[in-house]
Amino acid sequence: MKSSKAFVEPMETPTVSARKPVGTRVSAFLLAIVLIFNVVPADARTPPESFADLAEKLLRAVVNISTTQVIEGRPGVEMPRVPPGSPFEEFFKEFFERNRPQQQQRRATSLGSGFFIDTAGYVVTNNHVIQDADEIAVVLNDDTRLEAEVVGRDPKTDLAVLKVNPPAGLTAVEWGDSDDSRVGDWVIAIGNPFGLGGTVTTGIISARGRDINAGPYDDFLQTDASINRGNSGGPMFNLDGGVIGVNTAIFSPSGGSIGIGFAVPSNSAKAVVRQLIEHGTVRRGWLGVHIQAVTDDIAETLGLEDAEGALVASVIEDGPAEKAGIKNGDVILEFDGKKVEKMRRLPRIVGDTEVGKSVDVTVWREGRATELEVEIGALEEGEKQLAARGSDRRDTSDSVEVLGLTLAGIDDKLRERFNLDGETKGVVVTDIDATGAAAEKGVRPGDVVVKVSQDEISSPGEVAAKIDEAREAGRRSVLFLLEGQGGLRFVALRIDKG
Repeated sequence: MKSSKAFVEPMETPTVSARKPVGTRVSAFLLAIVLIFNVVPADARTPPESFADLAEKLLRAVVNISTTQVIEGRPGVEMPRVPPGSPFEEFFKEFFERNRPQQQQRRATSLGSGFFIDTAGYVVTNNHVIQDADEIAVVLNDDTRLEAEVVGRDPKTDLAVLKVNPPAGLTAVEWGDSDDSRVGDWVIAIGNPFGLGGTVTTGIISARGRDINAGPYDDFLQTDASINRGNSGGPMFNLDGGVIGVNTAIFSPSGGSIGIGFAVPSNSAKAVVRQLIEHGTVRRGWLGVHIQAVTDDIAETLGLEDAEGALVASVIEDGPAEKAGIKNGDVILEFDGKKVEKMRRLPRIVGDTEVGKSVDVTVWREGRATELEVEIGALEEGEKQLAARGSDRRDTSDSVEVLGLTLAGIDDKLRERFNLDGETKGVVVTDIDATGAAAEKGVRPGDVVVKVSQDEISSPGEVAAKIDEAREAGRRSVLFLLEGQGGLRFVALRIDKG
């Protein structure tokens, strides 16, 4: 072993003792090393000498997905671009119209991976593998080809379920618990990279909870197991043979594997798959709020010990949150018994909640925790409601200069200058000190100050008064609710900066 050799090398010339022969002492020393390197912590799991037995069992449940799409187009040379008004323009136009080939169809094929999750013939894969396909076939490990139909698709998590007539002796795998998987655990990926079906690779979980901006519910497992094009939709197994992830994406400047792959965790995937099998679609919970992260400055301003939870920037009118009494400025700390450590965890928790269920929500408001009960709505209904409204954004003449901001009351001239709605309330930022606290937090001219310290304001003088109150109270920051081009957001500004 390399570790043993490195440890032994400095000891190649031991000091001679008259009491014991050198050979005896060296043998005892090597025995001690063997014992040291064979001591394994009770909670550690050593990798198997071979993955062959496990791979042989799992390969039968993994399939190749072959899709065909009919694409219409005209073959041949396109008309060259010529300057408008050129004498050649009419010539080329007439020539190409007269000789234009007829519209033709061609068939494009693509490959992916999937796995049987049920002996009834249900196959899990990625949505992008079968999206827009006209024909879908599932190819088994023994090259048997089966026609498949789409049971349901979920673009938000990039998952899909197919159904085939189950052949005799079909092997299915079971879900594992992705929450039990730790960084450093061994994993096995099986799939169809570059059309090379039945390919087994191994690696470890490199990271958890990765957000790669693929969708609103990103919570990927990252692995260094080799995953390439064609692996999409294939399973990631733990050493017990349970599916703990659905391989979905890779990071690769070249298009090939560089040891950074991503999988949808099984604890997210199995809930989606269950709904797709039962209903053909996914019904997600909806709370009806816009949220943002709680920074250290915001936590200090609100009296929170730690920068955790999800800060409610705005509450959607007539949504579940408004009906339950949730207000902008609240920090959601717990939802249905689950702690909200970070802002981006809340959408996943809410989305996984059963529509119509009443849940307990703990919010931080005015320096203390408050318990509320919310009846969860349906995300699809919420999206329709917002689309029908066009927008749910809240409208968020003297002037003052505070904390690097120049603030003015809203009049017709400023409405026209900053393109403000006629119903916009608050005070508008007309200028910014580039070295001030506000500029550091991304405040821009045209932003509207809607609230300060969670109280609505209507004049620049009220803003200055709120800052003075905070300073007298010994607070180092004051909380602003701003509305700009990106919507409503909270910003904590340091009082001790100009």
